[in-house]
Amino acid sequence: MVLKAAIIGRANVGKSTLFNRLAGRKVAIVHDKPGVTRDRKMVEAKLFDLPIRVIDTAGYEYSNTDNIEKRMWEQTKKAIDDADVVIFMFDARDGLQPYDEHLAGLVRQMNKPVVLLANKCEGKLQEDSIFEAYKLGLGQPMAFSAEHGLGLQDLYLALKEVDATFEDKKDSKVAAENEKPLQLAIVGRPNVGKSTLVNALLNDERMLTGPEAGITRDAIANEFIYNGRKINLVDTAGLRKHAKIEDSLEKMAAAATKHAAFMAQVVVLVLDADGVLDKQDLTIARQVLDEGRALVIALNKWDIANRKEALDKLNYKLMTSLTQAEGIPTVTISALKKENLDKLMRAVFKVYDRWNVRIPTSPLNQWFADILDNNPPPLGKNKRRIKLRYITQAKTRPPAFYIFSSNPEGLPDSYLRYLVNSLRETFDLGGIPIRITVRKTGNPYAEDKKK
Repeated sequence: MVLKAAIIGRANVGKSTLFNRLAGRKVAIVHDKPGVTRDRKMVEAKLFDLPIRVIDTAGYEYSNTDNIEKRMWEQTKKAIDDADVVIFMFDARDGLQPYDEHLAGLVRQMNKPVVLLANKCEGKLQEDSIFEAYKLGLGQPMAFSAEHGLGLQDLYLALKEVDATFEDKKDSKVAAENEKPLQLAIVGRPNVGKSTLVNALLNDERMLTGPEAGITRDAIANEFIYNGRKINLVDTAGLRKHAKIEDSLEKMAAAATKHAAFMAQVVVLVLDADGVLDKQDLTIARQVLDEGRALVIALNKWDIANRKEALDKLNYKLMTSLTQAEGIPTVTISALKKENLDKLMRAVFKVYDRWNVRIPTSPLNQWFADILDNNPPPLGKNKRRIKLRYITQAKTRPPAFYIFSSNPEGLPDSYLRYLVNSLRETFDLGGIPIRITVRKTGNPYAEDKKK
């Protein structure tokens, strides 16, 4: 469900200019003559990564008789009723007018989220008008210029915050997620105990097991309910080094395994406690994280392992060879004896919740401000300090963030890694990939620098 935004205000304050800018083309007629727009006009638009449905409305003029002005207001009122958020514009050059205050009173009665734009703020002469606009009771006014595109980042962040409050309504995935099965794939090298683990979780000898390597040849899905939650549990064929795969059937099995892992939401990488995180295990783990999946490591055959040696080796490999997702949950289990399976599933649910997390705007921006104060970005290629201005969470599954900068060129990967690690530590996001994209402010079509 796309966020619907109605642009309202007096005649000739710049509503249609903003409408055209958001639409990316001249959809509405713009003219100095007031009252050009009379009917509601709607267009699908996109502000940076945020899809919105924008409604242009007629300029507000009060009338208590049955004339065209009154009918225009009825159209505007319907647009507000239909919208999720109201963009209230006033002309900062003219200052607040009686019609602005009268319209603000009507809008307050309609109980809609409002973004207040002080339009035509190309210079500093309009500061008095901006401060005066607080008395409208519609929140903090934003300095804006629809004609020149100034303040689009502020508008984006405000609309993004409103959009986030509608997540439960527009994205019933959050409430319905418990109704849909969690997609869980079990992967690992041959003969580490994947099928034994699946049977133990299902409490049924569903999968053929044995000492021979390579018994499972396809990705096998099994639906079951664990503590009231539906799970689609996928057993997969063991993955060997690509160079060792010669048989065409094994190649097909390997392809099916990778497909199952990459389509899953959470992947459990099963390791043999006597052979922890060898090169092939690391390759599997990196591929899972590169595909944006959440990862849990299960250290199997714990009942017969050299425990101290296995844990020391695991921790060393995680610190030195799998740094792109610090804090990966690791659980020691015995699939054969059904030990620690509850602990494993708790880790699965916890990392799944992290994978779906949406960080509220206020703590996210507080974290960002603290980061910039304590460790500002380094100098760019042009020997000027790189200025990072805003951050917003673009999506979940996995969490992805946009940072806006006036000069992102030359921002080193090391600083992006620092930001990712700090996000992970501050908001408890271990075991999941985190994406950060730096966008250039002022031009929504600028190329991205991705991490």
